[in-house]
Amino acid sequence: MSAANAPSAGEYIGHHLTHLQNKPMAGVIDFSVFNLDSIFWGIFLGIVGSFLLWKAASKATSGVPGRFQAAVEILFEMVDSQAKGIIHNAQSRKLVSPLALTVFVWIFLLNSMDFLPVDLFHKLFEWTGVDHSIHYFRVVPTADLSSTLGMSVSVLLICVFYNIKIKGIGGWFHELTTAPFGAHPILWPFNFVFQMIEFVAKTVSHGMRLFGNMYAGELIFMLIALMGGTAAMSLTGILLPLGHVIAGSIWAIFHILIVALQAFIFMMLTLVYIGQAHDAH
Repeated sequence: MSAANAPSAGEYIGHHLTHLQNKPMAGVIDFSVFNLDSIFWGIFLGIVGSFLLWKAASKATSGVPGRFQAAVEILFEMVDSQAKGIIHNAQSRKLVSPLALTVFVWIFLLNSMDFLPVDLFHKLFEWTGVDHSIHYFRVVPTADLSSTLGMSVSVLLICVFYNIKIKGIGGWFHELTTAPFGAHPILWPFNFVFQMIEFVAKTVSHGMRLFGNMYAGELIFMLIALMGGTAAMSLTGILLPLGHVIAGSIWAIFHILIVALQAFIFMMLTLVYIGQAHDAH
């Protein structure tokens, strides 16, 4: 593409921040629109993560472990120790600990898609001739708010399950209507509304935190890519290409920490919220 036909910075970023979606029928509400790219990568990387964990478990030996088994064991011990410190019910940990490990691995893989070159798949589509049918394609599902809120809502449903399982429907309803302001009947509506606000706030903030960090990281990679595009079209000096390489390298190295940290934070909040479902107020 020549410089004259090149998109502006706003058009470039807007194009790369648009999802591949299904075509909704006229007059259908927005809930009929699906981000197909996020769904594809979410399912694919979920299968990859599950396969890796299954592979480690199936090949585990009591002797000297290999590097892959040792890495998975260290990761599992880290997650399990966090679960023991938060959830004191040993029976619940049989499900919650593997769940937390799966959440960490899955989100780490989803976040790691941000390391792929920004224009990689668009170039692949162009070379393979499918560029005309796939104009938009994003590869970081955790930079999609619908994905992260879907995860946080799933955690909410698990919390509801454990609230009912541990306390019973009557016990949980009693907690919803008597905490935090007291058990007087006049305070029951206020307690219930406050509890609902707390559940909504925790769920929204849980998903928004992951989305905001990964969306910002994706946007910075695009700005760095724009710097490289500008350098390619105007190689009059060495400073701009050099700045592009340095900025991209520094941000990629720093982003490794963000990718792992955001997966860890989401996992820890999952454990904390499930642990709160086990506690009586």
